[in-house]
Amino acid sequence: MRASIPLGRIAGVKVGVNWSVLLIFALIASTLAGARFPATYPGNPEWAYAAAGVGAALVFFTGLLAHEVSHAIVARRNGIAVEGITLWLFGGVAQLRGEAAKPGAELRIAGVGPLVSLIIGLFFGGIAALLRVTGESGLPYGTFLWLGAINVALAVFNILPAAPLDGGRLLRAALWKRRGDRVWAAIVSARSGRVLGLILIALSVALFIRTRAFGQLWLALIGWFLFGAAAAEERQARLGALRVDAVMSANPETVAADLSVGEFINRYVPSHHHWAFPLTVDERPVGLVTLEQARQVPLEHRDSTTLRDVACPPSEVALAAPHEPLNQLLPRLSQCANGSALVVADQRLVGIVTPTDIARAAQAPLAAARR
Repeated sequence: MRASIPLGRIAGVKVGVNWSVLLIFALIASTLAGARFPATYPGNPEWAYAAAGVGAALVFFTGLLAHEVSHAIVARRNGIAVEGITLWLFGGVAQLRGEAAKPGAELRIAGVGPLVSLIIGLFFGGIAALLRVTGESGLPYGTFLWLGAINVALAVFNILPAAPLDGGRLLRAALWKRRGDRVWAAIVSARSGRVLGLILIALSVALFIRTRAFGQLWLALIGWFLFGAAAAEERQARLGALRVDAVMSANPETVAADLSVGEFINRYVPSHHHWAFPLTVDERPVGLVTLEQARQVPLEHRDSTTLRDVACPPSEVALAAPHEPLNQLLPRLSQCANGSALVVADQRLVGIVTPTDIARAAQAPLAAARR
């Protein structure tokens, strides 16, 4: 998911909100203000319920943000760059550019988020307990009690041993530490996530049949998301068993960097099925050009524009060694090159990795993929 509304930076990390947060924010605030709080703590004016509902929703999402920021901070302390944090429909995600090098680092990165949520929950629960002791049992008490309960529930749910939840990361770290096989550990964690997703869907359907309440189907939506995300993580884990040279297209056709865009389109486009071409000078890669980039040049300028002028420069094209693990290459792929990378040995171009190559490799059985 992508951030629709940028919020700036926290601890040096870009933070944004996806549009779907507005939907869940409105749902939480309206449910608390219009149903839960009036039914449980009657006798207050409507503005008080509205303020409590909106305030509780704001604090809840602030807690989610703190959860993700803690992941980002610990990840950076363990040598992993953080691209940004996005809050969305199902909570939040810290987008890490890389993976933990050791099980211990994975354990710390995954565990800190639920720990922060638990601390927040205990903090608000403690305030609710103090209010109760002083005799307060009205709307303020109920607001703090809900905030305490929802954050503790968030922490507990997140430590369930199933990817992509934090608990799935903890399970992966433990299995990785025990057996020394990161790929196997990741696959087991992902399959656990698929099982949890199916369980949540089945439970939601059973509750809906019993109660006929459409609100019960929300659990099925969460289960569907978990199942799909876990399946994607399993495919990603399988790629982790591969080397770049097992995926790349060897000896790709190249074009001269000083060739004009017009000549390139006339000579190469009609007779080739490729959509990306490496640019080389003396067999050394100096960029990568896509058909889309070439076609965006106006007709009247194509003969006077070279491919070097429109191609992705070397700084924006991922370079990889043939024996490099594929999972180390994936975080470096750029949008400029449409997710492609050039494979270089002794400063010479020996292959190209495209999204099609990666998708094909993800479908291969793990046993056949290992070398």
